Amino acid sequence: MPSTEERLMTGEELALHPDLDPCELVNGRVVPMAPVDPIHGTLVARLGARLVAYVDETGRGVAMGGKVGLYTSHDPDTVRAVDALFISHERYARQGPGTFLDVAPELVAEILSPEDRPGVKIQEYLAIGVDRVWLVDRRRRQVRIYRPPEHVETLEFGDTLRDDETLPGFVMPLSELFRD
Repeated sequence: MPSTEERLMTGEELALHPDLDPCELVNGRVVPMAPVDPIHGTLVARLGARLVAYVDETGRGVAMGGKVGLYTSHDPDTVRAVDALFISHERYARQGPGTFLDVAPELVAEILSPEDRPGVKIQEYLAIGVDRVWLVDRRRRQVRIYRPPEHVETLEFGDTLRDDETLPGFVMPLSELFRD
């Protein structure tokens, strides 16, 4: 009698399948993701460019963008596709030999797509030790900043995105992020 038990995939097995369409791994199961639209891509590029400029100017760490794989759990594995992140040199030095990040960055930035339900991801990021999650809401032209344990700050269109604890000196007016 054939087994009906589902075989779960690991993060490293996922890395061996570049032929898969955009996806995340959630509790060992591949979850397809739709390609992003041009507005999403523009917001990722703007925020990512500002983070890269920040690390180039300060030398404080590494900025990454473009659906970077980040483990949020193991056995079964969950690998989230992060829009943009900042990780200090100190944390990045603890990165293991695997393909995806297995060390929590200080900052994760997610661009909210119309179909997204971000609550689970935010909790996963904070649970692994991410210090800040920036949730960019393009429809409302807001950024919600999540800090552990459960502090949330909402920035509106006229405000400036900054975090002197995590990224001293980083400044980005939301009018620049959301400019047409």
